[in-house]
Amino acid sequence: MKWEGNRESDNVEDRRDDAGGGGGGGGGGLGGLLGGRSIGIGTIVVALVGGWIFGINPLTILSLLSGGSPPAQVQQQQQSPAQRPPADDRMARFVSTVLADTEDVWKDVFSKSGATYQEPRLVLFRGATQTACGQGQAAMGPFYCPGDQKVYIDLGFYETLKNRLGAPGDFAQAYVIAHEVGHHVQNLMGISGKMDQMRGRVSKVEYNALSVRLELQADCFAGVWAQKAQTSRQILEQGDVEEAMNAAAKIGDDALQRGGGGAVVPESFTHGTSAQRQRWFNTGLKTGSVKACDTFSARNI
Repeated sequence: MKWEGNRESDNVEDRRDDAGGGGGGGGGGLGGLLGGRSIGIGTIVVALVGGWIFGINPLTILSLLSGGSPPAQVQQQQQSPAQRPPADDRMARFVSTVLADTEDVWKDVFSKSGATYQEPRLVLFRGATQTACGQGQAAMGPFYCPGDQKVYIDLGFYETLKNRLGAPGDFAQAYVIAHEVGHHVQNLMGISGKMDQMRGRVSKVEYNALSVRLELQADCFAGVWAQKAQTSRQILEQGDVEEAMNAAAKIGDDALQRGGGGAVVPESFTHGTSAQRQRWFNTGLKTGSVKACDTFSARNI
């Protein structure tokens, strides 16, 4: 992936030197995340992230994705000055550059639809950190918290992605960030809020099925970013798409359940199978269209 020398985002907050994790307020512990509605890529332990199961009214999605009126803007909370990563930290520079690229893409997409894109902040942390969704932990993998509009990542995850999950490569790493930013886009579109309103109104199995569609849409949005970034800035190198597709395959619910030594239980899926995650990322990549990412009205996902 061609990234060096490109613009870096100012929206990166470095908490890696914080003792015990710092940052925004909110509920406590992992239970806080279940109630606090964090949204993640579903990376290491699917069973740990029941909080990523939401409900949603599909008609709302159809309205949003079929050219309806621009969504109401989410109120951006006051942001305090953040610690910036060291200038010589190559991995931090990489994620800052990828984040900047997502900012450029989504700002343009929102502008063309008559809306204003509100940039998320990306938080680097080690081990654990406080979020508006509760206590975030590295073992959960990267995640997005709608409550504070921040993406959280412990960069040690990339070693797990490479060595334990078998998904190396810088574009695989970029895909992870683009997926989480996809959840931010869903939040700005009102999708996350509508899903939260449905909590407790449908069965757990229905929650799971709708959560899969949410996650596959974030994969598709990641593909939209890649297509538009490639068109504008020619960021892709040979093998990059294959890296992202491989990463999508390695973090499918079926692959993670098999890798954990357990049985594959489709009713428990919350993020989609390997094949589904690859297919929807590829849909975004091939079309560059937000409307094409309407997983909620797709008959077959």
